[in-house]
Amino acid sequence: MSNQLAVRKARVSDLDNLTALEQRTFDYSRISRRNFRRLIQSSSVNFWVITEGQKLITYAITLARKNSRFWRIYSIAVDSQHRNRGLARAMLEHIITEAKKDQRQGLTLEVKVDNIVAIKLYQYYDFETVDLLPDYYDDGTDGFKMRLTFYPENH
Repeated sequence: MSNQLAVRKARVSDLDNLTALEQRTFDYSRISRRNFRRLIQSSSVNFWVITEGQKLITYAITLARKNSRFWRIYSIAVDSQHRNRGLARAMLEHIITEAKKDQRQGLTLEVKVDNIVAIKLYQYYDFETVDLLPDYYDDGTDGFKMRLTFYPENH
């Protein structure tokens, strides 16, 4: 990442930019402005953004229940104009580092079965497909449940 890029916690002042990024990135299961606000304000959510200068170009949301050893990656979005720059990889590495700092056992996520780019990224970081989720997304597409365990010998 260049020196202009910064990872920081999302803020309520980011709502307009987050909503616009969501609209440009996804054509299914979109997060509403209201839900973005709720997620930003929740104590059980980690919500980071990557900015380049003043422009918000990537976000990631993880859910961190106190009674779970795993964080759930809820959503990662990279602005289409900024793809192929390693931003999703950088955000995923940030999530992994933060989850380990929080002494979590690993990460889980759901991904559309046809999102090959994302699946390959997760597999590169040793996520394993643990379940098929039929008709999981609101457009009727199946999903995969994937999991990364940091310390498999303790599992």
